[in-house]
Amino acid sequence: MKRYILMLVACAGIVAAVAQNKLLNSPFRKLQLAEFAIANLYVDKVDEGKLVETAIISMLEELDPHSTYSDPEEVKRLNEPLLGNFEGIGIQFNMATDTLFVIQPVSGGPSEKVGILAGDRIIEVNDTVIAGVKMTTDEVMRRLRGPKGSKVDVKVLRNGVKELLPFTIKRDKIPVYSLDASYMVNKHVGYIRINRFAATTGQEFRDALGKLQKQGMKDLILDLQGNGGGYLNAAIELCDQLLGKKELIVYTEGRRNPRSEFTAKGDGDFQTGRLVVLVDEYSASASEIVTGAIQDWDRGIVVGRRTFGKGLVQRPIDLPDGSMIRLTVARYYTPSGRCIQKPYESIEQYNQDLIDRYNRGEMVSADSIHFPDSLKTRTLKLGRTVYGGGGIMPDYFVPIDTTMYTDYYLALRDKGAIVQENLKLIDRHRAEWIKKYKTFDRFNRDFEVTDEMLNELIATGKATGATYDEEQYQTALPLIKTQLKALIARDLWDMNEYFQVINELSNSMQKAVQLLEQPGLNFPKRE
Repeated sequence: MKRYILMLVACAGIVAAVAQNKLLNSPFRKLQLAEFAIANLYVDKVDEGKLVETAIISMLEELDPHSTYSDPEEVKRLNEPLLGNFEGIGIQFNMATDTLFVIQPVSGGPSEKVGILAGDRIIEVNDTVIAGVKMTTDEVMRRLRGPKGSKVDVKVLRNGVKELLPFTIKRDKIPVYSLDASYMVNKHVGYIRINRFAATTGQEFRDALGKLQKQGMKDLILDLQGNGGGYLNAAIELCDQLLGKKELIVYTEGRRNPRSEFTAKGDGDFQTGRLVVLVDEYSASASEIVTGAIQDWDRGIVVGRRTFGKGLVQRPIDLPDGSMIRLTVARYYTPSGRCIQKPYESIEQYNQDLIDRYNRGEMVSADSIHFPDSLKTRTLKLGRTVYGGGGIMPDYFVPIDTTMYTDYYLALRDKGAIVQENLKLIDRHRAEWIKKYKTFDRFNRDFEVTDEMLNELIATGKATGATYDEEQYQTALPLIKTQLKALIARDLWDMNEYFQVINELSNSMQKAVQLLEQPGLNFPKRE
């Protein structure tokens, strides 16, 4: 018995020694020793924090394009749009010629409460001049934002008032909306555009649905173009409004993460109306989850271009100093089993993918897109052929239209001439136009961008360095006029009205409306 006990003790000692030896020779111990040696023995003093950050970033770069490190400031900046609010003074603004121009104070926000008006220019913040000193937008925002309840003193230049007007603004929580626009396209078709999937998206979508249904909406165009994703839960909440009970929305699976399924509750407010989803090459992640679920269950029709192809699940890992690692732990799969994620042999190749799509003609012709048969699968109700392995391919392809994007137009846009001209027009005519166009419908019907406005834009362009070209100007003229009108509509009303104007030039939008008006179109049936 004693010998047996001695043998057990000996075995336990061997196991412990092996474990200790394994720990001493582990990659972790190696990294720890290297950092210790550099910090304590290197010839010059080193910044250990920076050293560790660099090591973390380098390790993550060896994994995939979406495993990333963010320092504390970046974490705060990244989270604000997704959390649905930030703390500040509550204005929409533009920086024009080194001056902060207030487009609109947020309704009911701190700035509106103290009397800040659309068209005001903020010249000083806490006795520091911010106008005409080439201060960056980030620097200006840092001065205006601050904890809820704190105060900031500003001085404002207002048209028709000689002296600077002083205001003390008490900062508060400012809502950040993920839903850009919702309106009735015609008597029966509604439109909702979502720019990201944030904490408030589900409620915003439900509210918008309810308002449109009260206005007679039977069919819906859901615009996810340019939507880069966000919270998985927000995508699930949206799908809850559209899919039937227990219909699978998405599942995730990874090496250390067993299959996890998310299904619809079946109590949504829009489960039977006809549905068209608009996507493009910048629709990613949560947008692709929603689009894939709708397509796989034959719930609606997808219109546009192949989506980005991001199907990796990131888990946020908070570090003690407020920084964060977003580590990929699983993949997303659509209800039919399609993997959304496109290949990532290298970061360089991955980042080049959209340019490669342009170069091989994918943006102008669906015939240039080829999927291997191994990626083929079928939708779950009608058995339509769909493909995995890199984004969601739309049911109706709409080529990108760049014919009006001439070099001259791009120069006007990129040098800020169009925005500057819009601000000048709003500054001069805001009161007149509000009085003349009592409603947006009247504005949209009657307002015209005049030759006088266009000539002023050309002069503004020359002043900013955009060399005039008559032929290119004429080619881009419909786009220039529509964009100016849309910006004016935004500044007189809001983003909702901006999209009502700008969508008149959207080929994907026109295709969606055409499909919904087409008699006898074989839309997927719902039980």
